[in-house]
Amino acid sequence: MHPAPSVIVFTALSGLGFGLLAFLGVNVPDVTGMTAFIFFFIAYALAVGGLIASTFHLGNPQRALKAFTQWRTSWLSREGVFAVLSLCVMGIYAACLIFLDLRLPVVGIIGSILSLISVYCTSMIYGQLKTVPRWNQPLTPVLFLVYALTGGALLSGQVYLAAGLMVILAILQYAHWTIGDGRLKAAGGTIEAATGLGHLGKVRLLESPHSGTNYLLREMAHEVGRKHALKLRVIALLCLGVLPCALLLLTAPGHLSALLAIVLHLVGVFAARWLFFAEAEHVQALYYDRHRAA
Repeated sequence: MHPAPSVIVFTALSGLGFGLLAFLGVNVPDVTGMTAFIFFFIAYALAVGGLIASTFHLGNPQRALKAFTQWRTSWLSREGVFAVLSLCVMGIYAACLIFLDLRLPVVGIIGSILSLISVYCTSMIYGQLKTVPRWNQPLTPVLFLVYALTGGALLSGQVYLAAGLMVILAILQYAHWTIGDGRLKAAGGTIEAATGLGHLGKVRLLESPHSGTNYLLREMAHEVGRKHALKLRVIALLCLGVLPCALLLLTAPGHLSALLAIVLHLVGVFAARWLFFAEAEHVQALYYDRHRAA
């Protein structure tokens, strides 16, 4: 599918922001006053910034508020509802902590849970889609949650926990790619199945159904070369897990090493998230003889 920059920024940054909020809600790190303000500012900037970025991919951004009314059937709507709830609850917790030096553990725990539910809802926007077999697998929501927790641990300064989660994240990401590579074929993703003409034998496209491009081809028929995808996978694994993990464990603790680890992790997150969308094969593209399963 077309890897829209707004959606990549949204899923990457909002996950980091809600992941950090999940840690702050359980008093990790143990901060108050101005230090707490800085941590919450970073968390809210990432979470809210990501949510704002998502509106740029909407056909009619002015109608975004209507999405909140479909929470019974839409994971997108549920994501919006839980995101607002978590931001409000964590706002109360943060205000008491920063300005009153008052800690409300129950409120913080509720805010942490709501933050992780928000990430889960984001993952299910993609994980529920049977029309994109690569996403429609149990590892998709697990991967989103581990991304959020890893980023939260890293941004909250939990060195050893972050290093351990990075190893788990790299393994899960590799597993998601490996399983995803065979999902289209396993789901019967062929032009013969798409057209219903398989009983006649091998089907091939005689000519394009139209002379120009259209919305379906722009959004759902993006293709990435195997060599290009492999290079990006290596870069993603190195940057989101291997290099920052080694940096945290093998160098002396300090702000510079922590900042470099965060930057490396972000590079890996964006590379992996670009591939998440770019490699996704929508079955609609089979009608155009794209994404033929090998």
